[in-house]
Amino acid sequence: MEIPYIVDERPDTGIYNAKLGIWLFLASEVMLFGGLFSSYVFLRLGAPVGAFHEWGQELNIPLATLNTLILISSSMTMVMSWVSLKMNDFKKFKLYMALTLLCALCFLVIKYLEYSAKIHHHIYPSTNTFYAIYFTLTGLHGLHIIGGMVVLFYLWVPGSNMWKIKPEQFTNRIEIVGLYWHFVDLVWIFLFPILYLL
Repeated sequence: MEIPYIVDERPDTGIYNAKLGIWLFLASEVMLFGGLFSSYVFLRLGAPVGAFHEWGQELNIPLATLNTLILISSSMTMVMSWVSLKMNDFKKFKLYMALTLLCALCFLVIKYLEYSAKIHHHIYPSTNTFYAIYFTLTGLHGLHIIGGMVVLFYLWVPGSNMWKIKPEQFTNRIEIVGLYWHFVDLVWIFLFPILYLL
């Protein structure tokens, strides 16, 4: 027996099962990051005036800006990979998915360079409150990038065989992972200003 509503929309929600599932999952992720963002706000309010700004002087704003542009670009290529499938252009899907993975890899390499510079200057999560929250937020975000990359790679290489058998279901899977990817990008768009610019 086949599971219903993996392609067709449910009559009660107007969306198919996987899309409902990803929205519920993303709601839990909003609560996770929302709690961490709230902690940041309370820690910042409780710190001496100007302390967070002073502690954050070691952050590399140009690299973080480049990372922001890379992630925004990866969101665009993610959308284009889904659109390519909607237009029955599998070769373009493969190209745009490869570009999305390349952007994600570039983001992680730049983040590695940032972390290496901090460790070289003896800056660790235990250095002060700011770096404790900085490493927690950016580290958790980085884990989300890695998790997304694993799924993207699977759908790009072995999982893409589904396109030949069940193209609509495969297209839905790309849409679902795209929603997750946009969420991860959106989290960074909030992280970048509160950690690097404020």
